[in-house]
Amino acid sequence: MMQRNQTDLWPFYLRPLTGCLVLSGCLWCADASAATPALAQAKLTDLTLEELANIQVVTVSKKPESLSETPAALYVITAQDIRRSGAMTLPEALRLAPNLQVARNTAGQYAITARGFNSTSANKLLVLIDGRIVYTPLYSGVFWDVQDVALGDVERIEVISGPGGALWGANAVNGIINVITRNARDTQGSTIAVTAGSTGSLATARYGGALNNGGHYRVYGNRHDWDNTERANGTEIKDSGHLNQTGFRTDWGGGAESMTVQGDAYDGRIGQAAALSATVQGANLLGRWQRTLSDSEHMQLQAYYDYSERDHPAVFAETLHVFDIEFQHSFSPRLDHSLVWGGGYRLAHDDVTNSAVLAFLPAQITQHWSNLFVQDEIRLRDGLMLTVGSKAQRNDYTGFALLPSVRLAWKPAPDQLVWSALSRSVREPSRLDRDLYAPGQPPFTFLAGGPNFRSETADTFELGYRSQPSKNLSYSITAFHSRYRHLRTFESSTKTLDNKMAGYTSGLETWGTWQVQPGWRLAAGLTLLRERLHLVEDSTDVTGPAGAGNDPAHTWMIRSMHDLSSKQQFDLTVRGVGALPNPAVPAYVAVDFRFGWMVSRDLELSFGAQDLFDAEHPEFGTSATRSEIGRNIYVKLDWHL
Repeated sequence: MMQRNQTDLWPFYLRPLTGCLVLSGCLWCADASAATPALAQAKLTDLTLEELANIQVVTVSKKPESLSETPAALYVITAQDIRRSGAMTLPEALRLAPNLQVARNTAGQYAITARGFNSTSANKLLVLIDGRIVYTPLYSGVFWDVQDVALGDVERIEVISGPGGALWGANAVNGIINVITRNARDTQGSTIAVTAGSTGSLATARYGGALNNGGHYRVYGNRHDWDNTERANGTEIKDSGHLNQTGFRTDWGGGAESMTVQGDAYDGRIGQAAALSATVQGANLLGRWQRTLSDSEHMQLQAYYDYSERDHPAVFAETLHVFDIEFQHSFSPRLDHSLVWGGGYRLAHDDVTNSAVLAFLPAQITQHWSNLFVQDEIRLRDGLMLTVGSKAQRNDYTGFALLPSVRLAWKPAPDQLVWSALSRSVREPSRLDRDLYAPGQPPFTFLAGGPNFRSETADTFELGYRSQPSKNLSYSITAFHSRYRHLRTFESSTKTLDNKMAGYTSGLETWGTWQVQPGWRLAAGLTLLRERLHLVEDSTDVTGPAGAGNDPAHTWMIRSMHDLSSKQQFDLTVRGVGALPNPAVPAYVAVDFRFGWMVSRDLELSFGAQDLFDAEHPEFGTSATRSEIGRNIYVKLDWHL
């Protein structure tokens, strides 16, 4: 691995502290008696498997329901899971979900997907943070390098593998990630968390207090730094970077009526392996109003504004403004029906500065999306539930699309659930599909846009089973088969992007949890995937099927979380990822561990390692440009003042 020179030592040791300086004054002035003893309450035994099964989730049906009752391949990453994993970033936390594939390509760049089609520009996964959609209309994917969520404030992450278009619309093709942060009333007092590792560092400072009108608030600041990586030949890649982020959340009410206002702002520099460093900045502001009219009737109105800038010197620069508003209403018109309906409108103004390398034409564009959705849960008889729904969505490129879904759930026993689903989902065209030209000036000899590009479609059948045969054991298993049509191709004969690829994926996802002893829990997961893609019509794309289907045939994970005593914890994770065919990446096994020591009820010191037995390995990309992901040894201090 790369050795640091002396000029690197000073910032390496001091930079974790810089992120705390933003809020240091208010932290030291805070009333220590108001602190939430989160560390003291974070024992493994706080949540039994029955309580975990009854966690209220919202992503599957857009309303609260128990995890054990949800007819979907849903995995929940809890706050406790995140804390005990040692994860520093959101992508690292997502590795805890066995139904996701998370691969790191460079120091700050990730490829994340569910059920195949992974790449650093993966575009079939819908990602939300507190209800705010974070995928970009530039290419329908996520810039993971700027999703710097304060993980200590996350309540849970709901991860669905499989389609969700009937409620969530386009881009929810292969899965949904819904990051849900804690209510401000649950983050009172002051917190400082500092992590220093051999590959990077992170510092977070947060303060929460009460408002005179009965509400609560919190403010936070993050400073995240990551180091350069290396190629297999030992050449250093200039892909280090840093990100500063600050934000707030306020919550009022909590009974019949509640209101949330929250926002974030960030700026940073991100190293590029083959180009000058990119600069990024952005901000968002979200408001959400909820009202409970009765036990079975609820309303919600949410709106947000999202602003972002990216400047990749000599390649492109983008300024994006997004406004989104959505309303939903759930009620029971009859005792055996539970209906949720709503609609939304989304506007995005995109302004791109083109270069000699590539161009988005037109450089400025304003896009509009609108939708209406309805879903009805029908109780056919005790233990048998039919759910039918659909979303009608319109975009400027291809017009209207209808996204129907039918689900059937049967409970043969109180601790068992058998379910099946048939769904249609689409990925609407992005600017990359329609408006990308290369080089940046005529005659566009390499790529001349995608004037005929239409939506990609997927029809998916799922069959699942979830059970908790005893108070100490629970598991879930899902089989799926998806048929894809109109997938993206590059037609060399016309130098345009088109939809001349089709195929299917089939697979199996399973995971389970075993409470071995009151203070010792084991969790395991396995995914199997088979992809078969082919060209259709007269396509001249010779690399499309191989590139689109470059996914591991299997992934697996085993996690052990052990309370050695009331003050000591030992956590171990072993992950296995199968080989990627093209570009070829060898299979690997990663071993992570963490040891935590509760120095006092409000102070925890932990240390651990990621990839303990592997100095470095590749996870994604071509051998000529990809990074070797190195071992990370870290120390973390978590202090609730």
